[in-house]
Amino acid sequence: MDVLEIVKKLEKELPKFPDGRINYSKSKIAPVITVFVKYNDKILLLKRSDRVSTYKGKWNTVAGYLDEVKSLEEKALEELREEIGVDDRIISSMKIGKTYEFYDEKIDRKWVVTPILVELKELPKIKLNEEHTEYKWIKIDEIENFDTVPNLMKSLKIVLEL
Repeated sequence: MDVLEIVKKLEKELPKFPDGRINYSKSKIAPVITVFVKYNDKILLLKRSDRVSTYKGKWNTVAGYLDEVKSLEEKALEELREEIGVDDRIISSMKIGKTYEFYDEKIDRKWVVTPILVELKELPKIKLNEEHTEYKWIKIDEIENFDTVPNLMKSLKIVLEL
């Protein structure tokens, strides 16, 4: 099933926030995007703050729930603006990887993950929102030195093979 079809189905079943977005807080399934930001030979890692609902203190990339029925590209651009202040004018390419599912027993949730790779034309000035406390530009092979959210390396491998 296409990830947007899953979102359309969940939109009918789950409660909404006042602004109309789907509220996944009590859902056993959650479709998300994981957006890797790449500049030259480095990728951006973000440390999750205590203000997020899952994986506090873990390293991740720009990520977000697919909480509205909109294209993956549109959602990725929205998350880039919200989480790190990156404007789409400095994006040279965007590649959408194959969606996969995994179940996290610790939090009893099935994640439907669509990894995305965004390559930048220039190094941006990063402006973190409340979801993250710090960031680091790292070489791809350094990712294993970080305490990351589950399956971050799997998502990265998917988009690097595109």
